[in-house]
Amino acid sequence: MRFLVYDRLLGFGDDYWIEDDRGNKVFLVDGKALRLRDTWELKDTQGHVLVDIHQKMLALRDTMVLQRGGEPLATIRRKRLSLLRNHYRVSLADGSELDVSGKILDREFAVEYDGELLAVVSRRWLTVRDTYGVDVVRDDADPALLIAVAVCVIHLAEKERED
Repeated sequence: MRFLVYDRLLGFGDDYWIEDDRGNKVFLVDGKALRLRDTWELKDTQGHVLVDIHQKMLALRDTMVLQRGGEPLATIRRKRLSLLRNHYRVSLADGSELDVSGKILDREFAVEYDGELLAVVSRRWLTVRDTYGVDVVRDDADPALLIAVAVCVIHLAEKERED
């Protein structure tokens, strides 16, 4: 499953659609402006919230929190003690972890679980400017979660670059 994210629209308070590789709208990223923290909702085409995304306010390092139905889903932060600056850890609510590494700011990175590839984020496949793809490679993977993870790590990396 491949999804297209129009990068130029990624921003605080912005709303944008994520499409499948056939051009059908699949997810809406609904940016919430006028909030003290960066906040988005990932919704389906009927407007149902699939994942709430927000910045954790009181944290020693920048952290994004994902929730589903008001329940914790995942916490995302840059990996400590990593030689690679672009290495993030996604701690899932069930205690497992996803590993995100690669060239985050270039939109060229992978999401893995226990050494197994779940998704690849890349601009290489696309000719449309300011667009990147999220290619979910496992059929049993949660596309909404993986897209939310991609949005979060890009946001964290850009925020870190600005600081």
